Amino acid sequence: MAQNYPAKRIRLITPVAAGSSTDILARLIAQKMTERWGQQVVVDNRVGAGSVVGATLGAQAPADGYTLTMAPSSAFAINPALRATLPYDAIKDFAPITNLAMTPQTLVAFPLAEFKTVKEFVAAARDKANPINFGTLANGSTSHLAMEFFRSVAGISVNHVPFKGSTEVHTQVIGGRIPLLFDAIPAVHPHIKSGRLRGLGIASLKRSPFLPEVPAIAEEGYPGFEAVGWIGIVAPARTPVAILDKLHAEMLRIVNQADVKERFDTLAFALALSSRAEFGAYIKLEIDKWGKVARDAGAKSD
Repeated sequence: MAQNYPAKRIRLITPVAAGSSTDILARLIAQKMTERWGQQVVVDNRVGAGSVVGATLGAQAPADGYTLTMAPSSAFAINPALRATLPYDAIKDFAPITNLAMTPQTLVAFPLAEFKTVKEFVAAARDKANPINFGTLANGSTSHLAMEFFRSVAGISVNHVPFKGSTEVHTQVIGGRIPLLFDAIPAVHPHIKSGRLRGLGIASLKRSPFLPEVPAIAEEGYPGFEAVGWIGIVAPARTPVAILDKLHAEMLRIVNQADVKERFDTLAFALALSSRAEFGAYIKLEIDKWGKVARDAGAKSD
């Protein structure tokens, strides 16, 4: 079976909206797989319920290698942390293939907002009788929990306004209707460079080489603050090991191509490859980490 794989079209479920970091990476991977194997790899955006719809479809798909699922931290670590019940199990229902990229969350604001730095935002949030609104890609997304985490650490009150994907919430912040949000570096990088968004801080322990002008939030008086998303790829549980191994080898081949590495740099993706076992263990660790963050912050899915 693995020798003849793939013999037909492959569906790559993406549980988040078009234009998001996960979607951008999915389309790059799909293009390269199509070119290599001569079988079309179709990106299928299945959005809804904070990534639950797409992840559930991926879990329930036939375990034959012809339905794969992009695995962003929102669906595979944040959802299990925020939701008491899910129609899928991020560990038991999937076979890991590999992690692909790390995507630190970035706090960005409308350029004309009253606050220009992390410290000014915190001061404004503490000073106001009415909480400042913050946008997210969706309820239960990584951008949601990143702000809940920061809210708890900084001791501020902010008002959550969920949207339906990266494009929608970016439009609101760029237009000044919502003052700020957290989102992954690849999604906000072009807007910061063009001046349509102001970068306040990177949620990593040190500055990103992709946005060296934006300070790490850890530098701004919150040492140790870190909210890093990630994007991998998985298959349904019980997919034959030989097919999983073939897919893993293909992912390694793709991301080691010179033009793909260049594209990763252009898109501001930090390459993060792993073995299948390493990725499975990492997902478990991330579920535990974000579960603690959710409990400490009192964050829940609406």
